[in-house]
Amino acid sequence: MPLMEHLRELRNRLIKSILALVIGAIIGWLLFDPVWDVLKQPYCSLPQSRVVDKDQCSLFVNGIFSSFFLKLKISCIIGAVISSPVWLYQIWAFVAPGLYQKERRWTYTFMGAAVPLFFIGSALAYVTVDKGLAIFLGFVADDVKPLITVDSYLSYVLTMLLVFGLTFELPLFVVILNLAGVLSSSRIRKSQRVAIFGIFAFAAVATPSADPFTMLALALPTVVLFEIAALLAFFNDRRKARRPDPYADLADDEASPLDLDAIDAELEKGDSRA
Repeated sequence: MPLMEHLRELRNRLIKSILALVIGAIIGWLLFDPVWDVLKQPYCSLPQSRVVDKDQCSLFVNGIFSSFFLKLKISCIIGAVISSPVWLYQIWAFVAPGLYQKERRWTYTFMGAAVPLFFIGSALAYVTVDKGLAIFLGFVADDVKPLITVDSYLSYVLTMLLVFGLTFELPLFVVILNLAGVLSSSRIRKSQRVAIFGIFAFAAVATPSADPFTMLALALPTVVLFEIAALLAFFNDRRKARRPDPYADLADDEASPLDLDAIDAELEKGDSRA
């Protein structure tokens, strides 16, 4: 395909993705109230949230336009989630023609595992949000009332969801690198202690609250997933080792045989794609 055709296709797919995001944001605007009720629930479950009324939790805004931008931000996030099948497909449809069949299969495997892992990590973050808040709000003196702004609370919750969700993708990258032959199970086993230490160090730095409970809530499941990834890499390498080596009987200074018919067929296939 000529360069201009590629640019036109990219433009069309960008337009479709942007339209899907806009429509999703409109739907998110309409769904703001139930989504906000879910997002603020961890904070509202704490006794420190009853600042103004003992029967109702309170969050505060410190600007005239803060409420509008809050609703707009949450609507855009909801729209990105709702429209994700559309814009992810547009990205895939633009990239897929340049991939080989094996690369496409790896992409399907990666996406099929990445999405559930991200949502599992985000769900775990949502469960632990109130625990981290309770630890820090527990240091507030009895005669002091915490005035938590909506912006600070929303930033805290979204950061927790993203950090947990993305961290849960780490074992998947380990498995993909092993399948691609870049990272062997023996190398994973040798660097296992360093990797576990790095996971705990990252959990301590990446979590916005940096409290021990939140750090352990992120680090321990990630270590378990890393161990599962290391086990899968071990079985994959053992499966590869069972395959017969076609060059085992050749001497080090002897040229390996070439399957010219297969090479010619691959070259013809590449010419037809061009």
